[in-house]
Amino acid sequence: MYEQRRTALQNLVDSLGRGGIASIAQQIGKDASYVSRMLYPAEKSGAKRIGEDTALLLLGAYPSFFTGEHALFSGIAAPSAHEVASSPYEAPSACGGEHDLVITQYDVGGAMGNGGKLILEAEPPGVIKSWRVDKEWLRLNVPVYTSISNLCIVTGFGPSMKPIFNPGDPLLMDRGVNHVDHEGIYFFRLGDEGFIKIIQRVPNFDKPGFVLRIISKNKEDFPPYDISPKHPDFHVIGKILTVWRSEQY
Repeated sequence: MYEQRRTALQNLVDSLGRGGIASIAQQIGKDASYVSRMLYPAEKSGAKRIGEDTALLLLGAYPSFFTGEHALFSGIAAPSAHEVASSPYEAPSACGGEHDLVITQYDVGGAMGNGGKLILEAEPPGVIKSWRVDKEWLRLNVPVYTSISNLCIVTGFGPSMKPIFNPGDPLLMDRGVNHVDHEGIYFFRLGDEGFIKIIQRVPNFDKPGFVLRIISKNKEDFPPYDISPKHPDFHVIGKILTVWRSEQY
């Protein structure tokens, strides 16, 4: 498997020509030396193994290249129906041609990073565990994201964001966005509690800088409040990119 992935990466470098290593490093957010070490033979000192996380970064940056003979995931089984993948994965399209992308559920249980479980605003009434989309849908509907490997599904919970989304609705999140640089809907935690809210950057009139205004769509029952972006218990898990709102008939 190491040699197969190394060969696929070398073919990409060759296809890009001069500066290929530097270009790949920039696309996947690594140093050029990191990419160079992935090209070393396995027996060479300092060789860097191309693991699944790195393979997903490469696939996200060059989806049209790493398929077919250059596939990075040959031999890696797709998750079973009872598993939740930690990252998106490709699956053969039913109509042939370009592979579909299966975007999987975010692991809320692992959001704490310390073995604890994130407490949600309200327990969702069941969850949609994945979306299966074709690449054209992604290009047309999600033009901006940090990496394909950072896309995941989270579940809307509680009544505070109605009518933007309803409890149990699936939301597409980019977990590569971990700070608030402009207004949007974010999934964040305060301590061990998780929330999905609109966040605005507003001037701090008491001292230089900005504060973050946490806003619910249902303002009557959930009034806004401000928090410092430097608050030690505040952490942005990701930014919501697309909302799929359900309607009951």
